[in-house]
Amino acid sequence: MRPYRVGQIVPSSNITMETEIPAMLRAREAIRPERFTFHSSRMRMKKVTPEELAAMDRDSLRCARELADAEVDVMGYACLVAIMSQGFGYHCVSRDNLHTAIAEEGKDIPVVSSAGALVDGLRAMGARKVSLLMPYMKPLANRVTDYIANEGFDVHDSLALEIEDNLAVAARDPMALTQDVARLDTKGVDAVVLSCCVQMPSLPALSVVERQLGVPVTSAAACTVRSMLGEMGLEQVVPDAGAALAPMAAAAE
Repeated sequence: MRPYRVGQIVPSSNITMETEIPAMLRAREAIRPERFTFHSSRMRMKKVTPEELAAMDRDSLRCARELADAEVDVMGYACLVAIMSQGFGYHCVSRDNLHTAIAEEGKDIPVVSSAGALVDGLRAMGARKVSLLMPYMKPLANRVTDYIANEGFDVHDSLALEIEDNLAVAARDPMALTQDVARLDTKGVDAVVLSCCVQMPSLPALSVVERQLGVPVTSAAACTVRSMLGEMGLEQVVPDAGAALAPMAAAAE
């Protein structure tokens, strides 16, 4: 059987999703028989501002058409804030728009977004009360917080690191999150989203912070992998990738 082809629609300045998504699925290859290859198309975006995010989102349809040419098995829209900044429920609108673009190419390929995947992942974990950590400037961070609250979650606390340059976001040491999280109120929460941004690296810190806090911890990137695996009909399990991809979470489906 050929490897599963994983397609990603990524901002031009995103250098994290093409490392963390493969890292998680390579780790899964060590415990399950399926194999994966990775394919990307890029949308132009350098700074995380409303104007650049809106222009980038319009370009996502071109990327979907390009990935359809490769006949990937799943596509992931790899920018959470580009979706959440467009208004409540936009992850559903974006999915429908991308499906239409793919259908115009004569293909039928499932699409997930990191925004929708985070919402779905938190629900699958049974989380109701959550705390969020993100790199965005405060106006965009507030949109993300409001978006997640509008999906029915009680956002107990959130921390915005206020980094506008997207490459600066990617340059952060993921283990710095083990200290950043001390500034976040996590008392009584059901889950912590260690990175509400798929450009801010977090994978090495997920299990560490989960042990540190004693509560389930996940990230937008980990939830994206969870949704991708589900769309491909595969068990949603990856070792050392946080609560959304733990065996117990998969069993709860």
